[in-house]
Amino acid sequence: MKTCLITGASKGIGRAIAIELSNQEDVGTLLLLSRDQKKLEETKELMNPNKQIEVFPIDLSNLEEAENSIRQIGSDFKQIDLLINNAGYVDPQSLLETTIENWENTFRTNVTATFIVTREVVKYMKKTGGKILNISSTAGMSSRPGWLAYAASKAAVISMSNTLSDELQEYGIKVYCISPGRCATDLRRVLAPDEDPSTIMQPQDVARAVSNLLSPAGDYLDGQNMVIRKQI
Repeated sequence: MKTCLITGASKGIGRAIAIELSNQEDVGTLLLLSRDQKKLEETKELMNPNKQIEVFPIDLSNLEEAENSIRQIGSDFKQIDLLINNAGYVDPQSLLETTIENWENTFRTNVTATFIVTREVVKYMKKTGGKILNISSTAGMSSRPGWLAYAASKAAVISMSNTLSDELQEYGIKVYCISPGRCATDLRRVLAPDEDPSTIMQPQDVARAVSNLLSPAGDYLDGQNMVIRKQI
């Protein structure tokens, strides 16, 4: 049975992925990370109760905490077969409004924490092979005036995923990157506060796509950025 680690699992796409994967027959243990323990527990209550589910209230924007926590999790569980890097941060600002703090906070969570979690997990995953899936965004693929730091950070995730797909191939590790379009999440409400969430893609739609990629059906789809969006 596989062990799966999911960051940003307290709500939105991360929560939907956790619920979806808890119903996969070959996934036996799910490790859920987020800053909000209460919401992590809520996610756990919605998952398959027949699986081993562990929650870890970790602030990934605290890079030292992130590194130490992932090392401890790896030491405790020994094997991590699936990694979903979903945790994200957004505070949309235009160029002249973007402060150094805004820029650094965005990149710390969206890029640097993803790098640290991946590096520490791969130390264990390289022994057995596995799959890593990074959540980017269509915002990282085209111009997004007013979302400078967020769009740039998501472009970095796409680039990082492409490089890791080639670099980790020797260990039997497949790396996937998906870029959801407009999706009804808390993060999306920050980006587009006037949008009707019922008219756009839902987190469970993304979760089903992720589930397919992490199954044997997705074995030949790694190494590329895949766009998931609702056609209008």
